Amino acid sequence: MYDQTPEERLDAAIRVGAVAPGLLAAAHRLSRGEPPVEPRPELGFTANYLYQLTGTEPSPDQISALSAYLVAAIDHGFNASTFTARVIASTGADLAACVTGALGALSGPLHGGAPGRALAALDEIGSIDRIDPWVRDKINSGGRIMGFGHPVYRTEDPRSAMLKEIALSFGGPRVELAVEMERQVLALLTELKPGRELHTNIEFFAAVLMEHCGIPADLFTPTFAVARLIGWTAHVLEQAEDSKIIRPSSRYVGPTPPEPIPALSERSQAG
Repeated sequence: MYDQTPEERLDAAIRVGAVAPGLLAAAHRLSRGEPPVEPRPELGFTANYLYQLTGTEPSPDQISALSAYLVAAIDHGFNASTFTARVIASTGADLAACVTGALGALSGPLHGGAPGRALAALDEIGSIDRIDPWVRDKINSGGRIMGFGHPVYRTEDPRSAMLKEIALSFGGPRVELAVEMERQVLALLTELKPGRELHTNIEFFAAVLMEHCGIPADLFTPTFAVARLIGWTAHVLEQAEDSKIIRPSSRYVGPTPPEPIPALSERSQAG
């Protein structure tokens, strides 16, 4: 990027953000043996993504819900994937390299890989009467309950609160199960782990929302990436303005090395 003008970098960023949803939808359909769906730009960014993904024009509430999620997921400080993108950008690598590195970081279950696992937990529980024993087993065994906890928030994630309100507008058994699971997880954590503050994060209700929009679970993280891509490229453009590489320092904390063996000449003289 250091060989490009700011205008060329911006053009690349806009192009990447524009083509990502269509590429993702086409790749998904091809992986299932289905032909890609031609885009309909008049539908708009969110509606066109869902249309190319499912082949069916989405409903207004699906468009509104997914749009809210994509906006909420665009950027969130120096999270792992964003920092990865900025480190790569500081080397002068091109935009594609920055985005590729950020995608690698986002794929981890402690970052963008959580929504699919949150939905899997709801599938595993199945019904409201099974929540209590499932959660108790997870907590007592030291397991991780995906969709809960955040490295920054020690109170409720405001993005989660917004998505919860949207999910409640859908109604239905799945939403009821998710809301009751949230209530019981928080109550059981208070009972079994007093003093440990864990609340739902954006991934928990995002899973319920994306399922409602017809997005399969294996595309939850890629859909997150469609949104966060806009944030990544904004950070990359900013980082490219400073042609200085990010180079953190480190301090050795391992065992003390043994005393060096005297050289042969030193031992001869000592003899």
